[in-house]
Amino acid sequence: MTSLLPYSNHQQKLSLVKSGTLSLKDNVRYFLDRITKERELNCYLSTFDEEALERASSIQKKIIEGKAGKAAGMVIAVKDVLSIQGKEMTASSKILKGFVPLYTATAIQRLIDEDAIIIGKTNCDEFAMGSSNENSAFGPVLNPIDKTRVPGGSSGGSAVAVAAGLCDVAIGTDTGGSIRQPAAFCGVIGLKPTYSRVSRYGLSAFASSFDTIGPFASNVYDAALVMEIISGHDSSDATSSTADVPEFSANLSTQHSPLKIGIPKEYFNEALNSEIRNKVSELVTFLKRNGHTVVDIELPMTEYAISVYYVLTTAEASSNLARYDGARYGFRSESASSLTDMYINSRSEGFGDEVKRRIVLGTYVLSSGYYDAYYTKAQKIRRLIKNDFENAFAKVDLVMTPTTPTTAFRLGEKSSNPLEMYLSDIYTTGANLAGIPGISLPLGTDSADLPVGIQFLADQFCEENLLKFSNFVVQNFNQ
Repeated sequence: MTSLLPYSNHQQKLSLVKSGTLSLKDNVRYFLDRITKERELNCYLSTFDEEALERASSIQKKIIEGKAGKAAGMVIAVKDVLSIQGKEMTASSKILKGFVPLYTATAIQRLIDEDAIIIGKTNCDEFAMGSSNENSAFGPVLNPIDKTRVPGGSSGGSAVAVAAGLCDVAIGTDTGGSIRQPAAFCGVIGLKPTYSRVSRYGLSAFASSFDTIGPFASNVYDAALVMEIISGHDSSDATSSTADVPEFSANLSTQHSPLKIGIPKEYFNEALNSEIRNKVSELVTFLKRNGHTVVDIELPMTEYAISVYYVLTTAEASSNLARYDGARYGFRSESASSLTDMYINSRSEGFGDEVKRRIVLGTYVLSSGYYDAYYTKAQKIRRLIKNDFENAFAKVDLVMTPTTPTTAFRLGEKSSNPLEMYLSDIYTTGANLAGIPGISLPLGTDSADLPVGIQFLADQFCEENLLKFSNFVVQNFNQ
């Protein structure tokens, strides 16, 4: 969608504020008005109107005085699986309705500390489980390009907030493609960092060894800046990396030497839409013309990625969601006559169908007699998938694939067939299994004017190369 804003990235926005051309308070009012007008999209669950306006006034003063942080005045929406102190967090589930966290997630606190303005919480698939954003207890999110279609999931609300111009940047989470797939469906940029690059403290866990937090943006600079801010070690998360965090946003425009790009043949099968295939071919021609080398590679374990992903993530979900039992916080059934009934009824009434499906499957694969047959075997194959990527990155700098096999499908089209829905993630789950970073970039539109996404994958902790190359593609490829 065409932006009506007088700036195209955060650098330009800051310049306008410093010169007195742009009022941050008016900017926040503009977004709040747009959110109200576009309420049919159902992408926001709540907005923080008064607080956002108050911060806009105080941050504008800090900018003028030269005392503001890196994200000063950036208006950010947050997926409702991340906690913000004093603000309701539901994970788009009935079972958490009314739950108010006592602390703020580290990634969000780092943005606040750098003077970002948090405007509200976005809708998502319940507990981040879904590929269409139709599983929310608060109704589906609509794609702003075509309101009869899904925005993708699970971070559909965040993708739509950026695509519809309802914030500057949005924060989502990616467990198996939940940032990259909706970014592709909505025509925006979505970045999944290396696992452990960003602290998961304050994130409502779906699958703890897969979950990552990352940005949606309309330009690479804003995505890079947000990654720069939210990355880094956190003592509250034992799994967070101590690796140095480069200045991603400062290095975007530096000269990029020719790269070797690998295209895995396994991603170009009969499931891939022909128009997306043609778009990828156009990009390959462009890259070669600009001095980059494009070669075919093999990722032979790809065929097992979806199966392995759904065995392991449901197992972890079964464990993580055991805490939601109606006893301590959140929803409690009123139709219980005993403690056991209270547990059973609270979970039966509080969870949606997709969450129940994954809990049951996860409990099954962890059960006695099936643990070795499913869970242990899946862990071994996960290692082999990681080996595939390690072998690939020994030969190439980046891997290029379609983000999705099709463009955005219609609302309800796959709701009755979970297996067909799960295949929407066929090109994205590999990165989560291997723990590597990936980005989805808009690659024009198909004949129905629906956005097409291209995915680039890099080796662990190589987000800087990924962002620099993405910036080159976005600025130079004529779509």
